Amino acid sequence: DITGIYNVLVEGDDLNDPIADSVRSIVDGHIVLSRDLAHEGHYPPIDILASISRVMKDIVPKEHLDLAYQTISILATYKKAEDLINIGAYVKGSNPEIDRALNLIGDLKNFLKQPIEERYSLEDSVNLLKDILNKKS
Repeated sequence: DITGIYNVLVEGDDLNDPIADSVRSIVDGHIVLSRDLAHEGHYPPIDILASISRVMKDIVPKEHLDLAYQTISILATYKKAEDLINIGAYVKGSNPEIDRALNLIGDLKNFLKQPIEERYSLEDSVNLLKDILNKKS
């Protein structure tokens, strides 16, 4: 059961603020909303890489958990390589993980957005994510 939902607004989006840091240390998970994502028109503006659930592994099927971890890994790979990609320094074919991230990043970003009028069941969302992650180059 969810016993509480807390909202912590931090000045300047500083997640290392003492209060935010203390709250994160005692709750079972946290969802970080990103001002940058909101400015890009990405709603809901959830920063997947900054958010965490400590109980997810205990409440979702293994397949769902594996898909979530794959997605996080791809997003993290893309984020680490983003500067190289943006300045044109990355050479396609030099790193298979970055190539996969480049191939999937557009679909994953679209998957993580949801217009307010769209509705998806959990099963539909998991199946859509599975289709995206199984996409070939």
